[in-house]
Amino acid sequence: MSVRILTFVLASVMAGAAVASAQTAPAKPAPAKAAAAAAKPGQTSPGAGPVVVVETEKGTFEFETYPNEAPKTVAHILGLINKRFYNGQRVHRVVPGFVIQMGDPQTRDMTKQASWGNGGSGTTVGVAEISKTRTHVRGAVAMAHAGDAAKADSQFYVTLADQHRLNADYTVFGKVISGMDVVLKIVQTDRIVRVTVRGAK
Repeated sequence: MSVRILTFVLASVMAGAAVASAQTAPAKPAPAKAAAAAAKPGQTSPGAGPVVVVETEKGTFEFETYPNEAPKTVAHILGLINKRFYNGQRVHRVVPGFVIQMGDPQTRDMTKQASWGNGGSGTTVGVAEISKTRTHVRGAVAMAHAGDAAKADSQFYVTLADQHRLNADYTVFGKVISGMDVVLKIVQTDRIVRVTVRGAK
């Protein structure tokens, strides 16, 4: 099953037209609620959980997680990280001004590049934890899926700009708190050296 997210959303972004996919067409953007006061770079915001540290060949970025709003999603991703699932993978999708995406174990093999974006861990989250509190602001970390948010597996993306049109259809479970400059430098096939978890500040 393909987990290349937002094909139709991307088409709408590029063309400036309304999205026309029956499965993935997002609802009108939900207004972003005023979140807690913005934290300083590298510091977590109120209510955030463990911090995920992503070391790439371009540098390191960190994102906080939201176990209060997306408990099963956060537990699922942290479980994969603790199994070293992401280590050695590559970023398989980069759309400038939109998202970068990772989480397909096939990306360790350059000969399988034509199939990148189709792989996962084999275990889905099992529930859609879409929140009106955690939205697609710049640096949001959210789960990719092929049409059913409950069937999201291991692939996630980071938004490179606000993408509120996605709020109704994709689970945001984190946000970049340091290293956004690194995220913006990443290109397709860049290697993920390792992904680890540290406690919230």
